[in-house]
Amino acid sequence: MSTSPIYLDHAATTPMSDAALAAMTHELAQTGNPSSLHGAGRRAHRVMEESRELLAAAAGAHASEVIFTSGGTESDNLALKGLYWARNGADARRTRILVPVIEHHAVLDTAEWLEAHEGATITWLPVTSDGVIDLEVLAAEIARDPASIALLTCMWANNEVGSVQPIAEVVALAGPAGIPVHSDAVQAFTALPISFADSGLATMAVSGHKIGGPVGIGALFVRRDTVLTPIQHGGGHERALRSGTLNAAAAAGFAAAATETTANLAAETERLASLRDALVAGVHERIPEAVFNGTADPSHAGTRLPGNAHFTFPGCEGDSLLFVLDMLGVHSSTGSACTAGVPRPSHVLLAMGRDEETARGAQRFTLGHTSSAADVETLVAALPEAYARAKKAGMAAQVSSIQTAGTGFTR
Repeated sequence: MSTSPIYLDHAATTPMSDAALAAMTHELAQTGNPSSLHGAGRRAHRVMEESRELLAAAAGAHASEVIFTSGGTESDNLALKGLYWARNGADARRTRILVPVIEHHAVLDTAEWLEAHEGATITWLPVTSDGVIDLEVLAAEIARDPASIALLTCMWANNEVGSVQPIAEVVALAGPAGIPVHSDAVQAFTALPISFADSGLATMAVSGHKIGGPVGIGALFVRRDTVLTPIQHGGGHERALRSGTLNAAAAAGFAAAATETTANLAAETERLASLRDALVAGVHERIPEAVFNGTADPSHAGTRLPGNAHFTFPGCEGDSLLFVLDMLGVHSSTGSACTAGVPRPSHVLLAMGRDEETARGAQRFTLGHTSSAADVETLVAALPEAYARAKKAGMAAQVSSIQTAGTGFTR
């Protein structure tokens, strides 16, 4: 087994690319506020606008539609709050927000905040057992009372199980009623072919550190005819939608990463999908009882994120398996939240119809630009031992829980 750790958590963050690192390092050595009028400021402003144009080209958008933010979470907040306040302000009947139950917490928590504090009502949309939005339910909810809908949100691809959503069909259902659609495309951007212009979306969120750029920068694409209420105020930067001094160094790194990845998109997508297929086959060979979750994509047609492989392992806690793999030199993820040290099952898996015990055995392996066949082989070789040890730890915990329950004590 390799002595160097194997990194299989690229969905969480991926290493900066050489191009992004070079662009950002060069800019960090420069001086100038992009809003200043002197030479240094104008130079920084040019960097921002060139970065904006490169990012727009990578996403199939117009440069004026790029609003730089601090990342995907801020972009989702600006989209949902901005659309809701603008739409509700124009017509007080518009209080409903349509939300698929598998959305990222940046969307879920924002929608729930609007419900708790701003009079919104959430209509939760179910998904299939593969984690894909139920279009029939969506159509029925729109038809039921379209005038009451402020906005619809639907992620482009799920961050946990990798299932790609039918964005074109979602937008087609919302369009006739004039309902704006937001999409969290953080996982999909540079992993799948994306054109913001062709999508019909009102807004779309992306993030730098997911694609080989730096942490701390993202963007919200805002269609030019879309009205948003800003959520922070100040100097009127970014079409007065996101005030704050612009980060030219991060923008340069973000744009370099986006340009590099989209230029090589087809080849890299095929490479990652092939590695993913080898990973899935290896896991099933070594651990036949492991269950593969999310949409299958055997022909690499784009129904699943190319680098995503998600399993549930019966009889063990996902956290236990993660820690054992970590000790064996493999970095993975459970894809579930943990609050105050208490592991909780994935809301995505529960929405897909898995029971809590099954959902607690989740493990997500995600590949990226630094991944290799050797990484996959290392994981497959380490899994049997890791699984056996995690199952043993899980059974010991169950016995301890039963013994504690028998004494009448709680813990």
